[in-house]
Amino acid sequence: MTGVSDPTLDRPLPTALLLPPALFPASYPAVILPPSAVAQAAPDLAGIPVGAKVEPPGCLPLPQNYGPEGTAMAVGTSVDGRATISVEVVVPAPELAELKNHLGECGEVDATHRGVTSTVTTVAAPEPLPPMGGVRTVAYTRTVTSGQPGHELTQSMESRGAQLGDARILVTYMTFDDSGIDRDALDIAFHDAVVYAFGG
Repeated sequence: MTGVSDPTLDRPLPTALLLPPALFPASYPAVILPPSAVAQAAPDLAGIPVGAKVEPPGCLPLPQNYGPEGTAMAVGTSVDGRATISVEVVVPAPELAELKNHLGECGEVDATHRGVTSTVTTVAAPEPLPPMGGVRTVAYTRTVTSGQPGHELTQSMESRGAQLGDARILVTYMTFDDSGIDRDALDIAFHDAVVYAFGG
């Protein structure tokens, strides 16, 4: 694990913990997102745009610094262009128990942004085994449905998270059609992302 540290906080910047594109599954060629794209892509994983109004009102995503000192992301796109694998690093991240509690209380959220309402449904999944000791994990599936009946767009996601101290890795498989989740690729990316970040 190498990279630039933030001397004021004595912790690595998120980019130092981010899985390099060369280590993504081969069928998902990846790029590191520039900071301007991170600020848009990271909220997409929550399914709730910045500035949206939500119902229940307490179900906005947990606060997060989307700047380069708080969040880094790399995204691999499947060779057929139908799905992506995102690796997100958040430092510092809230306690994992806080995230799990939030997910449990906000299983179904209506989010309205610029006159469009989407329904975000999140369901807990079995926690993956951590690749090493001391790492805590979380897993969930999420669907975001928008549009009028008969013309709905459904965004399907499956996420694996791991946290060590105040650093969190979140690996998400996202698809916009009914092709299903490539869990083999997701599991490989999750394992490799956690080992890269926390393994040395």
